Amino acid sequence: MKWLKRVLIAVAVLLAAGAALPFFIPLDGYIPRIEKEASARLGEPVSIKGIKLAVLPWPHVAIEGISVGKTGDINLGKVRVTPDLLSLLQSTRVIRSIEIDSLALTQKAFGRIPAWAKPDAAGPPPVRVESVRLNNVLVNFGKTNFGPFDARVSLDGLGEPVDASISTQDGKLKALLRPGKPAYLLEVRAKAWTLPIGPALAVDELIINGTTTFSDANLDQVSAKLYGGTAVGKTAISWRKGFKIEGSFDVSQLELRQVASMLSPGTQVSGKLDARPAFSASAASADRLMQALRLETPFTVQHGAIHGVDIQKAATNLIRQGTSGGETRFEQLSGHLVMQHGSYRFTRLKIASGTLAADGNVSISPKKELSGRINAQVSAVGASAGVPLNVGGTLDAPLLYPTAGTMAGAAVGTAILGPGVGTSVGAKIGGWAEGLFGDKDDAKPRPAK
Repeated sequence: MKWLKRVLIAVAVLLAAGAALPFFIPLDGYIPRIEKEASARLGEPVSIKGIKLAVLPWPHVAIEGISVGKTGDINLGKVRVTPDLLSLLQSTRVIRSIEIDSLALTQKAFGRIPAWAKPDAAGPPPVRVESVRLNNVLVNFGKTNFGPFDARVSLDGLGEPVDASISTQDGKLKALLRPGKPAYLLEVRAKAWTLPIGPALAVDELIINGTTTFSDANLDQVSAKLYGGTAVGKTAISWRKGFKIEGSFDVSQLELRQVASMLSPGTQVSGKLDARPAFSASAASADRLMQALRLETPFTVQHGAIHGVDIQKAATNLIRQGTSGGETRFEQLSGHLVMQHGSYRFTRLKIASGTLAADGNVSISPKKELSGRINAQVSAVGASAGVPLNVGGTLDAPLLYPTAGTMAGAAVGTAILGPGVGTSVGAKIGGWAEGLFGDKDDAKPRPAK
């Protein structure tokens, strides 16, 4: 029986050699042709480092080191393509599966994918893919990343998705796509997850239900728990021609301290926020949406403080050079906000507390410079007097300084009635005079000292 053993060993060696032999067959000669065809299909330069052919566990082609784009916006570590061998003799070739490992892409590339994913003209495609698996995907958004995550997609005979799923490897976010009429049904669930785009808002829980097509998505039900409060609303996104986004939310009891600093670095406000923001943006590419964002909302903040400035001190201790530092505590702060092109404009501001009442308008420039006017209510001879204060400086170093009319009135009052009461009465008279004659020039912002 030794001969049988030797034959079996020889057969095993031949099988092993046959399985290993394809790895040594030079296929690099096909690379230029594949690069050319792929570049024409995507409209982007494509480069490939190597191609190998394997027969185990199923016959497949392994392509390594794929880069797409002039600046390498998309990089694929390895791609395994497993064909249906019987379909190679038919008019439509069938790819059973495409498995992609270590996919990395930038936000710019992410914005171009919808154009690449559009289905071809009607009729059976020359190549039909049945499933796609993505492993270890990372999307770079500049300062933040989305991922790593895995994705699975099943496709029908026309190459359109039947169902799909995305799951981050840390398990914090899961998304499902299911067939629906006339659009796909989308479900997203997340816990302890940070938004990768825009302000790095950390949500305790996120639920999204909506529909999507190849050119737009309508997220009709969006609810989130974050920073001790809730946000409920809807959002519509379109990438048919450029990128557009619009939506509205009802925000309730959101702790403002961390959120305000993320929306505008340097902002120091605390308290519980209620707001109804409506927003929209339109841009040529996805990476420019945040720059084009316009947001408008009424708001109310309960039981908080504005840190870095003391309005009451500035109104009762008139210093021509201005007052900075301290804080203004309030029972309620309300107003209207418009955010656009990196600037913020707060109008109809009202501040109320047991010892302070104030109103006015304040603007923040894209360079974080402050300007505007605050009218503080102070007590003078048993009556309430409005003391106009100009707003200047920056978010990091805010400054309140009296207007020219306020200073002139205070000087006259001090000269006639003496310090204290005379100064207060004079400031009141100065405020009245300024209101009558409208000293517009004095409202211009003054740079921080």
